Formats: sequence, C-alpha cells, structure tokens
Amino acid sequence: MDIDEVSEELHKYTSGYPFLVSRLCQCIDEELEKNWTAAGIQDAVKKITLEKNTLFDDLYKNLENNEDLYKFIYDILIIGRQRAFSQGNPTIDAALMYGIIKNENEKMTVYNKIFEIIVCDYFISKDEDKQSDKAAGVLQSDVVRNSRFDMELCLRKFAEHYADIYTEKTAAFAEREGKFLFITYLKPLLNGQGFYHFESQLSDERRMDIVVDFGREQFIIELKIWRGEKEHTEAYEQLAGYLEAKKAGTGYLLTFDFRKDANKERKAEWVEISGKKIFDVIV
Repeated sequence: MDIDEVSEELHKYTSGYPFLVSRLCQCIDEELEKNWTAAGIQDAVKKITLEKNTLFDDLYKNLENNEDLYKFIYDILIIGRQRAFSQGNPTIDAALMYGIIKNENEKMTVYNKIFEIIVCDYFISKDEDKQSDKAAGVLQSDVVRNSRFDMELCLRKFAEHYADIYTEKTAAFAEREGKFLFITYLKPLLNGQGFYHFESQLSDERRMDIVVDFGREQFIIELKIWRGEKEHTEAYEQLAGYLEAKKAGTGYLLTFDFRKDANKERKAEWVEISGKKIFDVIV
C-alpha cells in the first residue's frame, strides 16, 4: 500500500468525516479484494454512494424537514452561490450542526465530495419535472463503447438536446441552474458505472468544474456562462492551468450562452491551448 496516496485519496472524498473514512476502508477490505489504491477508493466511493445507511438517511431527513436548509444547500451546491461564513444564522447553524457544510476560507461549502454526490442525486430525484434525461433520448449505450465513456459525444448530444428544450421562457431557469440541467442529463449515462463531483472555484462563482470518473478514466469539465470573447479566451487558460495541476492533457469547456438567438454562437470543436487539448462547446 502506498500510504500517502491512499490517505490523500481518502481525504479527497471524505474530508476526514469519520464514518465515511471507516466505511470506505471496510468496503475496500471486505468487498473489493483489499485493493488499497486510488482506483480502489474510487470503486468504493461508487459503491457506498449507491447504498442506504443511517448517515445518508439522516441527511435526507434533515433536508426534507427544513425548507430553508434545503434551499440553502441547493443554492450552494447547484447554483454555486457563495455564502460568507456567519454564525448566528439559524439555517447556517443547522447546516453546521448536521455536518452538511464546513467553513472553507470564510465561505460555506458542502462538507465533502461524497455528500456532494448523494445530495445532488437527492435534488435530482426530488425534482423529476426538471430531469432532462426523460426527453434527451440518449442511452448509456450511445456514449459508452467497449467500457469507455465518450465525453465528446456526450457533450455533442447534450448540445443538441439543449437546443431542443431551450426557449426564451426557460432562459431564466437555465441561466440560474445550467449545471443542474447538465448533471440531470449526465447522471443516467453514468448509470452506476461512474460518478461525478464538483471542484468549486471559491474565487470565481461564475466558474464550476465537474470531474467525472468512469472506469479508470477521469474527465474534467468546466462550466461557464458566456461573458464575452475576452472572458471565454481567459477560460481556456484557466482550464489549461487546472489540467496542468491535475496532470491531465485533455479537458472540456461547456459554456451557456444566454444572449438572444440572433447573437448566439454555437460551437463544438477541439482547440489546443498551452499544450492541452480542450473540447469547446457553446450552447
């Protein structure tokens, strides 16, 4: 066992949450043939995020029984709204008491990536009317070939689907919750064989990275809102820098353009920036 690697990967998904650390270790030891590697931990994360246990049940109940808490966590996780740390606010105090959030650089974030996954899935299941997969007509078999996920094709099909469902009437919702539209499209395509988590950019609330693990491959997708050509060019450099930090050569940039139809630019093409390949999609 590479203790440093395993410890880092455990902390990456749990932020040290005691039950989750123990459960992942138990899963690896008893169910995954003692695969004490980063890949083994990812397999354990896939398994436990699909299971039922008292910790997850309590988390769902707390969200279900507190409308303000539900909206607060939804705003942080789905909309990406930044909230400054402030004790004395009953909703923030409740979220801290239940262990759903933590204070990170004086900003509120969901406590760990496993909570992000299960809470996001919970929001999707709660809001079935917004689940785009029902209308997308895309199956996992369309984007998975020989057990490999084709992220380029997935994004191309999402662009087609988005063009079909987008209207001026839905623009306000889409601008606020574009990430929600994408993950409701993405989740059934992963179908238990993969999972996603978020990499929040606390310094830029207009930016959100989604990291998808499928099999032994990892896909990094940056979501942005169109703010002009200059900012879009800067997004290339930001993503290239992030890919460098992750030691990855390929990334994906998904940009939502909410201008009037006559001014919109649709795009789905590969670009190369600073030695990194980026699939650039504008919807």
